[in-house]
Amino acid sequence: MLNVEVPATIKVVIDGKMPEGVFPKDVILYLIGKLTNQGANYKVIEFHGSTIKNMDTSGRLTLSNMAVEAGATAGIIPADAETVRYLREVANFKGEIDMTQPDEDAEYEQIININIESLEPQVAVPHNVDNVKPISAVEGIPIDQVVIGSCTNGRLDDLKVAADIVRGKKVSKSTRMLVFPASARIYQEALAKGYIEDFLKAGAVVMNSGCGPCLGIHQGALGDNEKAFSTTNRNFKGRMGNPDAEVYLGSPASAAATALFGKITDPRKIYRGEL
Repeated sequence: MLNVEVPATIKVVIDGKMPEGVFPKDVILYLIGKLTNQGANYKVIEFHGSTIKNMDTSGRLTLSNMAVEAGATAGIIPADAETVRYLREVANFKGEIDMTQPDEDAEYEQIININIESLEPQVAVPHNVDNVKPISAVEGIPIDQVVIGSCTNGRLDDLKVAADIVRGKKVSKSTRMLVFPASARIYQEALAKGYIEDFLKAGAVVMNSGCGPCLGIHQGALGDNEKAFSTTNRNFKGRMGNPDAEVYLGSPASAAATALFGKITDPRKIYRGEL
């Protein structure tokens, strides 16, 4: 007989309307900062709340993808109408959908409540993903390379957020901006919608779809003493190919704003017309 240990579950209830300039990446970084990078070891994180209910599947994938950075075995969001929409309209799934839900008497090891209405953009600073600070605490740090993409934030709406910010502007001469669509399909869709052209005109380099320098082996590996601002999921020492470099993590909006000014920049200032 095979014995399978059922992991404990942490219930995370996230409520509130997402502030302008704040994105799912900021939400999950904030949570990881609270839990630490081992706070959910061998456990499951289950996401609930009004923020999740109003979040599209792309944003939910960012949360689930990065749950592992808190040590979690999985990040789960109960199926709902948005799940059905995505499966029918995007995945073209024709079969029956089993809307699995938590039991009414489900037991949770821990319940965490978060209201995000006053949340500001978050940044994970070197060299741990749980070393999270509000962007106001690190704003102005010079950045050599900006990376937008990866499994965490290389989807079409991530590229749209970044393209909307750089459109009609130029990347700082002191900074390289690399864009990695997550898949060939997303690359083609971004090309059709004009996002690729926006990046190229701004001075960014659009690479082939894939992981990019996230795992430190090609296309954007950092030089000695360089600093990168990336939408990828990890910033451990040496993660982008050089133990003498530093990696900061944030949302596509924060990354795009940073590329324009060559230093960590709060994207809310662009949305408010202050920059």
